[in-house]
Amino acid sequence: MSAEDLFQQLRHPNPHLRDRAMWAISEQRDETTLPRLMALLSEEDTNCRRAAVKALGLIGADAVPPLVAALQQENSVTVRGSAVKAIAQVVINYPDVPLSTEGVAALKQALLDPNPVVNIAAVMALGEMGSPAVDILIDTLQATDNPALGVSLVNALGSIGDHRGIVVLNTLIQDESTDSYVRESALSALSRLEMTATFRTNPAGEVP
Repeated sequence: MSAEDLFQQLRHPNPHLRDRAMWAISEQRDETTLPRLMALLSEEDTNCRRAAVKALGLIGADAVPPLVAALQQENSVTVRGSAVKAIAQVVINYPDVPLSTEGVAALKQALLDPNPVVNIAAVMALGEMGSPAVDILIDTLQATDNPALGVSLVNALGSIGDHRGIVVLNTLIQDESTDSYVRESALSALSRLEMTATFRTNPAGEVP
């Protein structure tokens, strides 16, 4: 199947055909592949746009520089949000490959984006990075007065389970000035961590 046919298939209503095209595009890429995928980040067709995001994530590190550029230069919330989600896909697909310095810096900047589509996607991406991103998440959590962003940050820290994040979550819970939604999220996150720790210690559920 030609590159043109594969790109057309990203618009197909059948998700299996879109996935097949996405994999083929990432494996057979040439110098036109990245620009064509980047152009699809503004696509109105949600399925096509998501397929482009996934394909960029499959390509990996080579896709990060144009994604960073889009994140920093685009006025479109759709494009910025899609760029962040694609970076998250890179992190998910290549867990053993550290995200570039420019990629991390772009995600850190995206946390300050006024649009929740962008800033919450950035939290997701940093959360996928795990412990290397904990300090960035903590700094943002301590600086923000946006409850929705705060809840996302708390959940990310809870999912990572790093001791630095746990200390911060406990501090938030004890601080009476903490937004009620953020505090409830922190309590839930810590409860999940405790349950996970208990399960790991006693996986068969034996009575101690």
